[in-house]
Amino acid sequence: MQKLKQYLLVLCTFMALGFNIYNLYEGDTRNLFKLGILGSVLLIYFIFKFYQKSSIIKKKKSLKVLSLILAFFMIFGNSFMQVGSTTLIFKNIGYFLISIVMFIGYYYLFLVLISYLFRYLDKNNFTDSNKEKSNKLINTFKKHPFLFSFVFIIICWLPYIISYYPIILSPDPSFQIKQFFGIRTKYADYAILLDENVVMTNHHPVTHTVLLGSCLKLGTMIGNDNLGLFFYSIIQITILAGVFAFSIYYMQKMHLKTKYLIGVLIIYALVPMFPLYAMSGVKDVLFGAFIFLYLIFLHNLIKTKGVGYKWWHYLLIIILLILICLFRNNGIHVLILSLPFTIIVARKIWRQLLIVMVCVFGFYGVFDKVILPYFKITPGSIREVLSVPFQQTARYVLYHGDELNSEEIAAIDKILGIDTLAERYDPELADDVKNEFNKYATDEDLKAYFKVWFNCLLKHPGTYIEATMNNVYGFFYPEKTKWYVYYNFDDRITEDGFDYHYNSLSGMRNILSSVAVAFPYIPVVGLISNIGFNVWLILAFLTYAIYKKLYKYILFLAPVIVLILVCVVGPANTYFRYALPFIFAMPFIIGVFLEKKD
Repeated sequence: MQKLKQYLLVLCTFMALGFNIYNLYEGDTRNLFKLGILGSVLLIYFIFKFYQKSSIIKKKKSLKVLSLILAFFMIFGNSFMQVGSTTLIFKNIGYFLISIVMFIGYYYLFLVLISYLFRYLDKNNFTDSNKEKSNKLINTFKKHPFLFSFVFIIICWLPYIISYYPIILSPDPSFQIKQFFGIRTKYADYAILLDENVVMTNHHPVTHTVLLGSCLKLGTMIGNDNLGLFFYSIIQITILAGVFAFSIYYMQKMHLKTKYLIGVLIIYALVPMFPLYAMSGVKDVLFGAFIFLYLIFLHNLIKTKGVGYKWWHYLLIIILLILICLFRNNGIHVLILSLPFTIIVARKIWRQLLIVMVCVFGFYGVFDKVILPYFKITPGSIREVLSVPFQQTARYVLYHGDELNSEEIAAIDKILGIDTLAERYDPELADDVKNEFNKYATDEDLKAYFKVWFNCLLKHPGTYIEATMNNVYGFFYPEKTKWYVYYNFDDRITEDGFDYHYNSLSGMRNILSSVAVAFPYIPVVGLISNIGFNVWLILAFLTYAIYKKLYKYILFLAPVIVLILVCVVGPANTYFRYALPFIFAMPFIIGVFLEKKD
């Protein structure tokens, strides 16, 4: 009986890995198996051998839950990526049965792989025993980990810094610069301005807008706009490279093996996304650096319980937390859902931590409710937090619009403009739907809309589920890659007279951008920049913390989990810069779980 079970599991896993259900959907019955006859036979053989060896591993309940979740992502992620719906699963009974077989195959495969991973973490020692072979260069690294790492990273980033001088401007920072100089942008049209003469809004964090704009203004004052923009790049490059180097220094203090630290250094120095984002003017880069430092603080707090902290430590912590709030509007949510729990893991300094929280939350309250209104800076529109229901409504109108009565049509129309709503619907990007949001809508209008929204949910819940899944599945499905890096020249600010331009090294830029775009598709190595894979690692480490009863490490992961939830309610599927904070910090997060636990 056990043998039969193993054979069935091998067959299920082969179907999961080797069967192409999309080709069946397309009617291509000649290519139902991805690897052909010989490849399929070899795949079955390797799966069989792999499962034979795995029989000695015990599978805990927490591992089974995680395996079920990952298998779900694989089945549903593939269906949404291929056809934008659950059709590949529920088209008919045949597709459903095939999906069940594939689900079982994925489930057992992940169960075995995760079991191996957890056993590997349990059995192996990843700390430096000082017996590792070293040479003069390695000894220099070990003696000066921060300085060595910082200089090495900057040197390796130089081709990008030179080629993309002065900065990579994508649409968002370009609009921010315009706002700073009093030029009206679409963001001023999205909200009711507090003062028609003040076109800067807090849709993008004002602090980042002012920093970016001030650097350009400085350049304008000395007669070189490009140089002014490069001032910003220097600030950002220094901060980001400094945070990466500091993380390596800190991991050395954790006594992680030098080989691992060198591997991390090489990743930060050579993987294209890091220097490209270092040269990109988007707000998420500095925010990601500050979140990274916050994770280091949380880990240090867990390990030391705050013993030995001086007054200036708390001052630096307060400054860091305020910067997190100021450089991204959802930074405050990250802190609200993680910072209060620090008192639990560091009870001896609960008074000091309480003072830190009062200072940070108090400052944010004053900044948001007093300082911004004083300068007539308009808050971001409420539409920014309504991407999920708006996408659900748009999909409902597309597929079931004929079922709406006149009262329901009027309620939706007052909020989103129903005449073109179905045409504007993009399953993976909510911007076109949100852009027609009626900024003059009253609270009563919103209440009427949400009443209709709820009634439609009761009628066609599947449509709502599909709308949400279509907008988020890429964050949990490793085969999806989209909106990866910025490298193109954006001429938005040149239209308003600013002298922003790339240099003549277009050939070098083409080479660097081609390597960057291709990087996510490199087998194994490309997973470094894969959002879904990184989220899977976070889920695996969260499960490991529960499995080993290391509950304090849930606090360490809390900011990342909040950011993943922010991605879920955000406007774009698989939007890479939303994931930047935890992708920046992933080598450190891995290092924390490689570290020998108390």
